[in-house]
Amino acid sequence: MDLKLPTPGVYVIAVSGGVDSVSLLHALQKHSGYKWVVAHFDHGIREDSSEDRKLVQELARDYGLSFVYKEGQLGAKTSEAEARDARYQFLRHVQAASGARGLITAHHQDDVLETAIINLLRGTGRKGLTALRSSHDLVRPMLDIPKRDLIAFAQANGLVWREDTTNVELDYLRNYIRHKIVPRFDDQSRTRLWQVINDLRFTNEELDRLLVTQLHLQSDGGQLEREYFVQLPYSVSREVMAAWLRAHGVADFDGKTLERLVIAAKTGNNGQQFDVLRGVTMHLTDGQLALRGAER
Repeated sequence: MDLKLPTPGVYVIAVSGGVDSVSLLHALQKHSGYKWVVAHFDHGIREDSSEDRKLVQELARDYGLSFVYKEGQLGAKTSEAEARDARYQFLRHVQAASGARGLITAHHQDDVLETAIINLLRGTGRKGLTALRSSHDLVRPMLDIPKRDLIAFAQANGLVWREDTTNVELDYLRNYIRHKIVPRFDDQSRTRLWQVINDLRFTNEELDRLLVTQLHLQSDGGQLEREYFVQLPYSVSREVMAAWLRAHGVADFDGKTLERLVIAAKTGNNGQQFDVLRGVTMHLTDGQLALRGAER
């Protein structure tokens, strides 16, 4: 299996016990120049989830790798977002404790397509369509590989994995898209969608560079000139607002939040303040837009 490997060093591999992460672990453990730490988070959503941990623990032992796990006990009613946040909080803790360069996850091509469709439905805009990618400390080496190829790889290598029964519950939006929408694409349509996402990724990178330049020109001490912002066309002001939020560590907003803040910034009165997310507020004062409670 052709993987896009990071710079050699210490890395934490997130292994759930499913076919994706089991295949990733099997492929990675053969490479020299790396120290792999296997990390497993038991969400506590399913009654049989302890069996997943036992499988991953046995794999780590067989490969001679360090193993760390945590029991989350989140409960059956936990949302997908809550489960993801808890999992990454654990993984980042393991990364810090082990002195690792970064995390490695088993996201693959099908995940990219599903995420793009989900974010399109949520109205997250151009960035949402290319949201699933690698970064300097979050490595996703299988993004080019379809799920069916991972299953074939696992079968060819005699790997054993566990199926998460919650993956077939259509109450979760991702599961609905996975089982009801993506399978409707024929090979040509799937390839076309994949190419559109890849092309947009390069476009987004260029637009992001231009937006950062504009923020440097129009901001003062992290504040944004309101007169400049008000005069922007609505579609452009959305992009500037989104870039400004991200520059201050606010990245997980949705389309409704973005629209609400743009309208507030354009029509609100000086002295007003508006909630953004999780204690962060936007203030309108002295011809400036300012974020308070955000990362600097």
